[in-house]
Amino acid sequence: MPSTQEQRHVYYDRDLEIEAYNLGGIVQKFPNHFHEFYVLGFIEGGKRHLWCRGKEYDVSAGDLILFNPRDNHYCAPINGEILDYRAVNINPDIMRKAVKEITGRDSLPRFTQNVVPQSEIAVLIGDVYDAILSGAPKLKKAEAFYFLIEQVLQDYAVDVDKSPVPQPNPQIQSLCEYIETHCEENITLENLAAMAGFGQSYLLRCFTQQVGVSPYRYLQTIRIDRAKKLLEQGVPPMEAAAMTGFADQSHFTNYFKEFIGLTPKQYQRIFTQTDKKTEIEDEQ
Repeated sequence: MPSTQEQRHVYYDRDLEIEAYNLGGIVQKFPNHFHEFYVLGFIEGGKRHLWCRGKEYDVSAGDLILFNPRDNHYCAPINGEILDYRAVNINPDIMRKAVKEITGRDSLPRFTQNVVPQSEIAVLIGDVYDAILSGAPKLKKAEAFYFLIEQVLQDYAVDVDKSPVPQPNPQIQSLCEYIETHCEENITLENLAAMAGFGQSYLLRCFTQQVGVSPYRYLQTIRIDRAKKLLEQGVPPMEAAAMTGFADQSHFTNYFKEFIGLTPKQYQRIFTQTDKKTEIEDEQ
């Protein structure tokens, strides 16, 4: 489908402090990556082949999508079908507050399923999205948000503390921490292998198996996440690119749109504009 028929809408609600996404007519593939936030989404139209945490799914209209922070995932269209998708992105601190309000526990949830076929919870995500889009009163938005989180917690979540996610071994974890600390630098596979005392090929296999993404993809994901935070603070895209290790503005923009579905300028605008509800449409 021609790119002119694509629609990419993003709304940031300053009352709920969450992002609401609507992607329509999308044929773009999304690479293997992860987020630092929770994603609650649903397929409105089209079919996608989704890979998440080592499992594969064919998803279609009505299917619920749940991603925990750092759940690696990627997807591609099936038979060239376009994607219509809506989602809300929730930072862990906002999720923690919601969980405490609902359950009284100071904890974070972990979704036990990434895909739920034909789930009625998709309607609740739509309610939150529509409340944000329409500029509904705070009470209506808060009700929709808490109804959604309560249902997801009840049906598809456990406490992280009670069901921790397996972590990489200490050597791989140490490399992850190094990449996060030095993401703006020119990190090479040779450097990482020397640090771990592994051969480069062996390190590549071990890292990808345990973390879910390759070292380079991990680096790029961390860079994009850091760049997002800088953009949210109003740092110009060119400076954000330099501060996070991208070779130039062009590479930064290409990677950002590949991972996030928006250009850096589009993403920044939802945080720098003063309206409580800000919409960003695709730039042609």
